[in-house]
Amino acid sequence: MEKNELYPVFLKVSQLNVLIVGGGNAAYEKLTFLLKSSPKAKVLVVSLAFKSSLLELIKAYDVSILKEKYSKVVLKNKQLVIAATNNKQVNKQIYIDAKNENILINVVDTPTLCDFYMGGIVTKGNVKIAISTNGKSPVLVKRLRQYFEEVIPDDVNDLVENLNTYRKLLKGNLLTKIQKMNKLTKILLIK
Repeated sequence: MEKNELYPVFLKVSQLNVLIVGGGNAAYEKLTFLLKSSPKAKVLVVSLAFKSSLLELIKAYDVSILKEKYSKVVLKNKQLVIAATNNKQVNKQIYIDAKNENILINVVDTPTLCDFYMGGIVTKGNVKIAISTNGKSPVLVKRLRQYFEEVIPDDVNDLVENLNTYRKLLKGNLLTKIQKMNKLTKILLIK
């Protein structure tokens, strides 16, 4: 059986500079996904033309835009890039330029040109779960996200806060604290 070898990471995109190149449906989808999870993300969107719904989204959040053709100059000081144009050659050039600058990149609908995928995310307060199918089935990711949104109770954040308070009150060394937290949270496992 093939194994998903992706390493999940939760990025603080409010502390990174994100670039999205494109002004159409793909850019809109990627920006929507990013802002849903991280509304304070620092993003620059570059395109010659912008879909009206994308402009509305940009105006609703603190997103910068640059109305011009892509050039590698826009990569300066960026840590994360999403190539979302409808031109495969331009997307490939963005990929090459980003790799030359050691910037992580996602090229829409081209898994071989991606350092990362934007999987499904379930958020309930401080609890966040990322879901990936290794880029193979976005529909299954969507269904799993919907499932977890249904089964995880809305008040799970109360549990997180209570466990955090309890953790701060624990005495002893790290191993002792871990053992106590494991014993307490073991009852949360559903069998």
